[in-house]
Amino acid sequence: MERIAVGLAALGRPAYLNLGRDLPPERDVAAMRAATHAVLDEAYRAGVRWVDVARSYGRSEEFLGDWLAARGHQDIFVSSKWGYRYVGDWRLDAEVHEVKEHSLARFTEQWARTRELLGGQVGLYQVHSLTVDSPLFTDRPLLDALAGLSAAGVEVGFSTSGPAQADAVRRAFELEVGGQPVFSAVQSTWNVLEPSAGAALAEARAAGNRVLVKETLANGRLAVEAPEPVRRLAAEYGVGPDAVAVAAVLAQEWASVAVLGPSSPAQLRANLAAVRVPRAGLAALPGLAEDSREYWAQRSHLRWN
Repeated sequence: MERIAVGLAALGRPAYLNLGRDLPPERDVAAMRAATHAVLDEAYRAGVRWVDVARSYGRSEEFLGDWLAARGHQDIFVSSKWGYRYVGDWRLDAEVHEVKEHSLARFTEQWARTRELLGGQVGLYQVHSLTVDSPLFTDRPLLDALAGLSAAGVEVGFSTSGPAQADAVRRAFELEVGGQPVFSAVQSTWNVLEPSAGAALAEARAAGNRVLVKETLANGRLAVEAPEPVRRLAAEYGVGPDAVAVAAVLAQEWASVAVLGPSSPAQLRANLAAVRVPRAGLAALPGLAEDSREYWAQRSHLRWN
């Protein structure tokens, strides 16, 4: 369980672009808070001690902060992200759910709010969805601020999305302030349908950086509409296709942590069955990789619901 994190992207807001969410009939704030706490309780019982949130995940930081205060757990490692603002106004039919801005002002504002909600429990703070064209790469005051956060003892990282993830990973780890790297962690999408960032992530890990893997189930596709080879292997080991997909991530030696995104305790238990899938069995999986650009084009058309 030390290589598993529970992410709250699917629980901190009523709408998200995941297939197969298992949510309460009413998605008001109270119901979503209760659903979040139920998943966190199940994760803690299972031995998971890492929770991943973000400023744009609706009220995820608030829900997590409430849970930590109520349970008194001091052994939870928290990672969060800044850069997107949640603007969905708790509506399923919002035209826009989040707005991205990589600026010093946004970092300063969001880090202050994260600290307010989670205190000193945040161990890793990440730039949310860093791409090669982000203004961050040439914003010296922002880079200085990130370096200052690192010097204060908070690990600084970034997440990536899109078909050019590998380029973003390599370029970001080249950034330095005062001769020291700005970043020491990355969170990228990798799964059996979209493994294109694998080589860059392996390089990052070999250089001593922490590597988190997100979207392990391809936004639910590998649970709801898994390819036949994944379903066949799942049947062989008596688990769901989601567990096979998670096991494939854990089989990557460069992957420090697999971030799961369950929306109910039952989904979390199904995901954690990945530990029952032997690494040797995964060798039977054929190459399932899709064209990276086609994968991300399909993802961009998933509905927020």
